[in-house]
Amino acid sequence: MRADNNAEEARKLFNSVYHMVFGPEGSTLSYDVNIIGLYKTKGTIWYKGKKSRYAEARYMSWNNGVTAYQVDKKKKTVGIYRADDDSKDKYLSKFKYDLNDYIYSWSYCKDGIQICLKPKSSKIFGIRQAIGVIDKKTHYPLYLRIKVAFFWTTVKIFDFKAGNIHDSIFHYPAANFKGYTIEDHRKK
Repeated sequence: MRADNNAEEARKLFNSVYHMVFGPEGSTLSYDVNIIGLYKTKGTIWYKGKKSRYAEARYMSWNNGVTAYQVDKKKKTVGIYRADDDSKDKYLSKFKYDLNDYIYSWSYCKDGIQICLKPKSSKIFGIRQAIGVIDKKTHYPLYLRIKVAFFWTTVKIFDFKAGNIHDSIFHYPAANFKGYTIEDHRKK
């Protein structure tokens, strides 16, 4: 590849990384994020197609592609949602996006290769720009910088592993949360 910010090459590169993370073989990674002091968290997440799971100090989630379970360990609650219900995550639901609504470019940087996504039309809210940095050889994600409104945040990514994610990881272990209040949001 030539580092000439070619949009077609950038989109191909992005698609290969996206498929590695969200594809049918699955992946897992640990993350650390601090959104200008308003929201700090770190944890581990697993993906496989439409399935996902994450674990943080306070929150845990299992999404088997049909039903999503959101556990709040501090409040001792379990929220149950349809897997496709955007309201299951109050932060992520604010940042819905269509990958075709961005202009792609890429270049080499000191940490590897950076892939830049800029929206084709600017909006006041939502993602204004995203820069993903990946390893030059493996193309594993290293970190993600996201500009929302007027501020930037960085999501540090480490311990990335692609493939060999077993479906059992997405099974909600109900027995571990006996005594928690169940809030079923599937009928709403």
